[in-house]
Amino acid sequence: MRYDLDDLRLFLHIVTEGSITAGAHRMHLSLPSASARVRSLEHHAGVALLIRGRRGVRPTPAGATLARHARDVLDQTARLESAVASYTRSPTAPLILLGGGSAMHRLVPRALISFLRAHPDTDVTVSESRTPQTVRTLADGEADLGIVLDNEAGDCGLHMEPLGDDSLVVIGQAGGILSGRTALTYSEVAEHPLVGLDADSSLRRWIEKRLGPHAPVVRYRTTVADLNVLVSLAAAGAGLAVVPRRAIDPHQPLDVHELQDPWARRHHLLAWGVKDRAASAATAALAEHLRQAALSEPSFRNPHGDAVGP
Repeated sequence: MRYDLDDLRLFLHIVTEGSITAGAHRMHLSLPSASARVRSLEHHAGVALLIRGRRGVRPTPAGATLARHARDVLDQTARLESAVASYTRSPTAPLILLGGGSAMHRLVPRALISFLRAHPDTDVTVSESRTPQTVRTLADGEADLGIVLDNEAGDCGLHMEPLGDDSLVVIGQAGGILSGRTALTYSEVAEHPLVGLDADSSLRRWIEKRLGPHAPVVRYRTTVADLNVLVSLAAAGAGLAVVPRRAIDPHQPLDVHELQDPWARRHHLLAWGVKDRAASAATAALAEHLRQAALSEPSFRNPHGDAVGP
């Protein structure tokens, strides 16, 4: 048989209240109408569902079973309605944000958390993308915002603004082989065993491109795919690591030193796409959350007392 959802709701109210009159009141029905609905339920079920007494009603064993399953059906229906309704809340396409690996590590997640909480009706599609590809995508009008590196973006014709320091540093175990050293060159770092990112990672490819054909031979004790894992390995003394400054938790015990190589100095820029809605309120709001996330990143000090931060 087919059950009407309103009949199931009425029956649950009657069982909960112990009264057909009270159940009818909660459903905004007259008593005769509610009674007729209950009789129809019992007729189709072929069994009595309620025991009627002078002080109200209580469910029969069959009625108790119906009430239990009706509750499950109505709960599932509510979840179904909520899931379908979620697709109607945002009539516009999601904002598209692109960024490199170091931006995705801490900056973008921090900005997304605050933005999505503040703008529940705006969705954001986030993709990892190297600066050249990000610039092309923004210029083609296929993305709203991008986080790019200053020394790769060049004069691309996009509107860009500074977003913070993303220079590379060398890290190692606190009190380890870096202890007492000042800034190092990459060649000096390469004299020691390293831990690094996988060969196809955007950061490692970026470094190797700048080193060129005369790059020093490096011994990688291991390579991993995640910056968090890489920093943890370096902190544990598995080897030195070259990472973006933004990848470091300032509260984690580490020796941190600047890289003297000019290519290690780099900065993040916030780049705006050329889409028609690039200056929309939602895009501007996401940009502001990215700015605030960049400003909120804590600075830290290296063993020599020099402040290091964005």
